[in-house]
Amino acid sequence: MTTWVTYPEKTPSKEAVALAEQVERDGGHPLALYQDPVGEHWQIFCLLPRDRVEASPYQRDLSPTHVKRLTEAIKKLDRFIDPLVAISPRPGVYWTPNGNHRRTALEKLKGAYVPVILVVEPEVGYQILPLNTEKAHNLKEKSLEVIRMYRGLAEEQPSSTEETWAFQLESPHFITLGLLYEQNKRFAGGAFAPILRRVDKFLKATLRKGVGEREERAALVRATDEALGSVVAKVKKRGINHPYVKTYLLARTTPLTRARKTLPSFEQTFKKLRENLEEFDVSRVRYDDIQRSAIMGAPASAE
Repeated sequence: MTTWVTYPEKTPSKEAVALAEQVERDGGHPLALYQDPVGEHWQIFCLLPRDRVEASPYQRDLSPTHVKRLTEAIKKLDRFIDPLVAISPRPGVYWTPNGNHRRTALEKLKGAYVPVILVVEPEVGYQILPLNTEKAHNLKEKSLEVIRMYRGLAEEQPSSTEETWAFQLESPHFITLGLLYEQNKRFAGGAFAPILRRVDKFLKATLRKGVGEREERAALVRATDEALGSVVAKVKKRGINHPYVKTYLLARTTPLTRARKTLPSFEQTFKKLRENLEEFDVSRVRYDDIQRSAIMGAPASAE
């Protein structure tokens, strides 16, 4: 067995030693076992065979542009100096929850090994996800990442609740938006997000049951989006075409107001919003008003 460096000079946990031995069996090279400087948890710095490392199944989609930029930068520097964080859900498999762009860049450059900080406890992969800062998330990426993680948690720990994973999921509206983006990658999530942030709450039901309720919430938003699409078409028929028109219309028809201290339920909000859209008089819409709202930020409805 290879002798590795241990810091501090005391006996590592049995789990860390067992994982280091697994890395060796998988063709990797554990270089050091150490305790992290915050929680003093044992971790492993190692080189893993590139083909053993893959993205976690709940991670966002790759950005080809970001991969290209990273690949060019690494090639120009002629060195790879930013280790990935990884977990091992089972022997022979290593998932990186926050380094898939770097992993792909290294793959393109045909690197044989991936420098990795290997976390001993695989469940920490869910905690690492909110720390993903490799590339700033946009709303769609974040929402898709959250719903994939949600599905993974629902399979692994179905009796837990959304509130149990509030830190990892960050905000309940990401779950609902994730379902909407899964069906339609062009969904106008940015227009609906301000309303969803106010009325979408973490469910108290188990994740097993929560999936169904989340689907129902997504269906309500989807029906509202269809009503919104009909109004947008009428506005465009009047010769008004502006990228901010959906946000403008939602701001004019939302049943929520800043003055309200008690918010209606999710279901009440979107049923009323859909009714308001279906009754909306498009003759009141002026291009200058939309343009002004786009510059200043659309205000909430005054009703």
